[in-house]
This record gives sequence, C-alpha cells and structure tokens, in this order.
Amino acid sequence: MKIIGITGPSGAGKTTLCEIAEKKYSSKIIDADKIAKLLSNDTTSQYFKEMVKLFGIESLQKDGKLDRRRVATIIYSDNDKRENLNKLTFNYVVKEIKKDIRRIKELNNSNIKNTDIIIIDAPLLYEAGLEKICDKVIAVVASDDEKLDRICKRDMIDKEFAIKRLKIQNKNEFYIKNADYVIYNDKDVEKLEISFKEISEEIWKDF
Repeated sequence: MKIIGITGPSGAGKTTLCEIAEKKYSSKIIDADKIAKLLSNDTTSQYFKEMVKLFGIESLQKDGKLDRRRVATIIYSDNDKRENLNKLTFNYVVKEIKKDIRRIKELNNSNIKNTDIIIIDAPLLYEAGLEKICDKVIAVVASDDEKLDRICKRDMIDKEFAIKRLKIQNKNEFYIKNADYVIYNDKDVEKLEISFKEISEEIWKDF
C-alpha cells in the first residue's frame, strides 16, 4: 500500500483528480479540508472550542456554529490569526488523518476493503508536515484565471473574495519546486486523467 499526497492551490483541480483516483483506481481518499470542516461543525469538539477562543464569540452565527465567511475575512487580513489557525488545524487534523490511515490499513490487512493507494488531499500538505508520511507527492496547478473562475463558480463567491483567498496561498512555483510530480490542469478532464495514469505508472516502477 502506498500513500500519495495531492496538494496545490485552491481551484487547481485537486478534488477532480481525487475523484478520478477514487473511481478509476479504487484509491481511498483522505480529504484534509473535509476533516477540518467536520471538526469545526462539531460544537462539542475541542477544535471548535479552540477556534472560538481564537476568533471570539462574534465569529459565531445565531445557531451557534462558526460564521465561515467572517472567519475567512479575518484570516485574509490578519497574518497572526491565520498562522494560529493553521497551527490549530494541523494539530487536530493531522491526528485525524493518521487515524484514518491506520483504519484503512487495518481493514486492508483483514481483507475487508482492499486498496493499493491511500491519497491525502491537503492544500497545506507541506506546512502540516504530511509529506513526511507520503511515498510521493503530486501537485496540481493551474493558471490564476482558471483558479479564480473555478473558485467563484464552486463556492459562489465574488472575484474579489476569491483573489483574497489566493493571495494568502502559495504560488504555483512553490508546489512545482517541492512536489515529486506536477500536473498542469487546464479545462480538459481527460488530459488530467491521462496525466494521473502516467504518474501512477511511474510511481509503481519505484516500488
């Protein structure tokens, strides 16, 4: 069993690549963003409580849950808050990711669910130190215009807000420099699938 990290900026196409990996290659996907969202939606979790301490009770909606838009606005302009949020997220989310890996391996060993590939989908994979538990890392990148278009359509936000999000993220060059493999993702999903197939074949040659 191999662990592959998939990373890249928002709107690059990581989710689409993971869907291909899951459907075509029976990969098990561990989505760091989904884990963080689940933890932050659980008002009884320590992660949620720490976030309220960090952003204050004014960051809560009337229903007692986090106002994600408000939190996003804060971290886009406050570097200290953003760094503290990242540290908090890494602490809790990385633990959950490692638990998921152990669970998948246990199921695999018992032949309940067989898979050859575990994929960690994490935009902040390097910042969280998750590359250390990956056999290989694939970065997905795209042009700024393409990323902005995808973010606006996917999250139903305006271009100005999407630009702010991208400004606090690493540029394509960071991922290109650090990853073992890079996929340049334009609008052609078929090309994305072919690229993943070629990289997968190359990865398995090393093992």
